[in-house]
Amino acid sequence: MRILFFLSLLAAVAARASEPAPAGYVSLFDGSTLSGWEGNPSLWSVVDGAITGRTTAEAPLKSNTFLIWKGGEVRNFELRAQFRFLNNNEKKTANSGIQYRSKVVDPKGWVVGGYQGDMDAAGRYAGMLYEEKGRGILAKPGEKVRLVAPPAGEKTKPEVVGACAPAAAVAASFNPEGWNEIVIRAEGGHLRHYLNGVATADVTDLDASQAATSGILALQVHAGPPMTIQFKSLFLKVLP
Repeated sequence: MRILFFLSLLAAVAARASEPAPAGYVSLFDGSTLSGWEGNPSLWSVVDGAITGRTTAEAPLKSNTFLIWKGGEVRNFELRAQFRFLNNNEKKTANSGIQYRSKVVDPKGWVVGGYQGDMDAAGRYAGMLYEEKGRGILAKPGEKVRLVAPPAGEKTKPEVVGACAPAAAVAASFNPEGWNEIVIRAEGGHLRHYLNGVATADVTDLDASQAATSGILALQVHAGPPMTIQFKSLFLKVLP
């Protein structure tokens, strides 16, 4: 019985580590190591087959930091990933995100700026589009937005042109107790996010002076109270 259990455990680990990518996608995570990724080794590891970012009360973060994918820059693509929060604080203030078409601002601190598919443990921001170290919130959950260059000296004011999903569907799409799937699709200036199959952001970025057409991918751990975020099943498809 013990041998059978051990063999079944090995089979499960092997299957998890070699999870096949859907047709047309490539896998960004081998299921067991951080090969191909770079970040603060005291914060990032692989736990139970998932990329895990964890901060503690003993060593609180003063600023956001990231695990950076070293496989090159992305332009037009679709990214699929699963994530979940394992809360380490009573306020459920854990926050994270997936950076895309982004740039490294501080290599030593693994600091990244650019478009972000946002997520938080309470689900208030999950699926929205945020621009880290840039224009801030570009689309709140469920918004369809148009961005244009602001007048000289003024900040960007996103123009909400509609909704990409009913408010109730967006609010109900987040699972605070388990795994969630986020899909990010970037085609030219058209950026779309989906959370568990529900459209949560639809942005057309027409501001040529600030819109990013290419850049890196990265995963975030946020400054603040202790938190744990996990990612798995990260798959990338290159689009024309």
